[in-house]
Amino acid sequence: MTTEPPRAPSINPEEVAYFEKLAHRWWDTNGPFWPLHRLNAFRVGYLREHLGHAFGTDPATALPLTGLRLLDIGCGGGILSESLAGLGARVTGIDVTAKNIRVAELHAQGSGLDLDYRLASAEALAASGEQFDAVLNMEVVEHVDDPLEFLSTCGKLVRPGGVMVVATINRTLAALVIAIFGAEYVLGWLPKGTHHWRKLVTPAEVTAGLGDQFDLVHGTGVRVNPFDRGFHYTAYMGVNYMMLLRKSSG
Repeated sequence: MTTEPPRAPSINPEEVAYFEKLAHRWWDTNGPFWPLHRLNAFRVGYLREHLGHAFGTDPATALPLTGLRLLDIGCGGGILSESLAGLGARVTGIDVTAKNIRVAELHAQGSGLDLDYRLASAEALAASGEQFDAVLNMEVVEHVDDPLEFLSTCGKLVRPGGVMVVATINRTLAALVIAIFGAEYVLGWLPKGTHHWRKLVTPAEVTAGLGDQFDLVHGTGVRVNPFDRGFHYTAYMGVNYMMLLRKSSG
């Protein structure tokens, strides 16, 4: 595996350096990524159900994603990628941080899972012409430069008739108070500086970035119970939210 850092307009060197420092803690469920581990269980349930419906498989089966080729953009240490491989999907995970990819590869080997991890940018992958049944942008767009252009590039990675799932934080006053000030500075659930309000992306910007080729299939807000630290669905998309959008087949 090459360790030469990818170059792309969307890559923010400060964000890369930030996650580089934390790379060794990805699989520590009591470490700085514990909220992501709890969120992962929640979002895997969402993906299991809604990818199943999107591709006509039964979410209740043991391996509902069998036969689907998925791309996990910004895969980090592989938390989501491994979960989806365990549901039968053929998963490619990309990240622009070399340490993240190494951690992901080592953990997958220890878990006996066959995953395709690559140190690569979305731009480079799109330029190669590669496409997937589903592209997952989970907690990524708020960490890139020019998120609308980034989303447009990611849209090219979805095959006609395929889907993209985006999970991120809305750019609202409520998100500033709850997701940044509350989670990072009051409760200390995330390291300070994990998110920057000006870089957050609204649902309207997600659809604008993907363009007319994509239609919204499903969207939901996500709320966190501060007492039991559980994640729950909500109709309010003003803080955390997830969207599934289908690319036209024409």
